[in-house]
Amino acid sequence: MYKITDQLKNIGFSINRLDYIISRNNNKRELNTLEYFCIYIILEDIILTVEDVPYPIKSGHIAFVGPQKKIVFGPAKGSEVFAVVFSSSFYERSTKDSLFINSQLFYNYHSDVFVAPFINKEQMRVVFMERMESFRNKDESLYVSAAHNAIERLILDAFLHIPTEEIKKDIKLDYMYYVNRFKILLQRDYKKEKKVSYYAGELNITSRKLTEMTEYVLGKTAKHIIIEKLITECRKALNFSSSTISEISYELGFSNEGNFTNFIKKHTGKNPSEMK
Repeated sequence: MYKITDQLKNIGFSINRLDYIISRNNNKRELNTLEYFCIYIILEDIILTVEDVPYPIKSGHIAFVGPQKKIVFGPAKGSEVFAVVFSSSFYERSTKDSLFINSQLFYNYHSDVFVAPFINKEQMRVVFMERMESFRNKDESLYVSAAHNAIERLILDAFLHIPTEEIKKDIKLDYMYYVNRFKILLQRDYKKEKKVSYYAGELNITSRKLTEMTEYVLGKTAKHIIIEKLITECRKALNFSSSTISEISYELGFSNEGNFTNFIKKHTGKNPSEMK
């Protein structure tokens, strides 16, 4: 994400104003969520660009962003946007907790951001800044408990805005967990590893089982998901990079330009030079 705060490093949780986070990032507005889960409490209009897709978000909303996502914050001041950031080890204490953070709030398969409205801005400010600061100053164990409860409250409120039929899709929790982990690993390793067997091995399951899980959750084979990811990154590089096709093929982990060209041609029907 950036140079993380001592609080996040030590207990796996932090809440800070966006302008403070940006200042810690040498005033750069591009961050990465790394392994952390992020909830943004938005009290001023802002544009969040996540994985190169812009999301204009109005004041009075909460945005949920999962791990391993690139975020660029728009030109808002940031003094009225609060970032609640936490690790899975901090939050997961029960099966219910696992269901929550492996749900469509953080792993929305139609979008990299899930946005839900809230009603009372002033109450949100009091609860998540003043009250949390009071607990922090009083006792760390109380602060940790209050933080866990605060995250759960935000998640529960957001669940009210997920259609019932969509929530039912999250029931097979073990499948959700493995597919979400697969997507995180893919985001991290797609340049160097392009085989289903590698990701299955990292998850300690068989390739067949991983494909069964991705087909259940996403309606696609694991191989198809890897190909989709590669094509997406290839399109980005060809459209926005000033590098040569040979350089792009190397950057994306292909052994040579010929293999890169054949891959693009096979899955898009076009040569890289036509796409660039």
